[in-house]
Amino acid sequence: MIKKVPKILVVDDDVNTCGTLSLILRKRGWNVEIANSGKEAINKSREQLFNVALLDIKLPDIDGTQLLKMLYETKPKMMKIMVTGHPEVTNAVEALNNGADAYLIKPLCPEDLLKTIKEKLDEQEQAEEMTEDKIASFLETRSKKLLEGLT
Repeated sequence: MIKKVPKILVVDDDVNTCGTLSLILRKRGWNVEIANSGKEAINKSREQLFNVALLDIKLPDIDGTQLLKMLYETKPKMMKIMVTGHPEVTNAVEALNNGADAYLIKPLCPEDLLKTIKEKLDEQEQAEEMTEDKIASFLETRSKKLLEGLT
């Protein structure tokens, strides 16, 4: 089975942060797209499938937690990791209540970032495997019932 290269969407209005994150993630072998606003992130998520989105809480056009909620509603299987340089308990609680899969604080430690993304990719892969197994089991059971009905 050919393993797909994960696609990661980095959403941050700081060009330097985007560049640094992109470099770190690409060195890991992952595909990376950058969005500098919530609107750009929404448009890119409509055009492409991403495994993970790294979302800054402070964006110029929309609050990151609102973007998170919108992405959760339209792309529930995409892992969403909130990233902030302004850690507040209320932000963390709101992010987790709106579907964040993780919450990281800037400045980011590259090792922690990569570990968190890898954990989320593994969770996503396990969920997909379970879904495939359930479908296969359902089809097998259904086929047996149909064959029994023919005899």
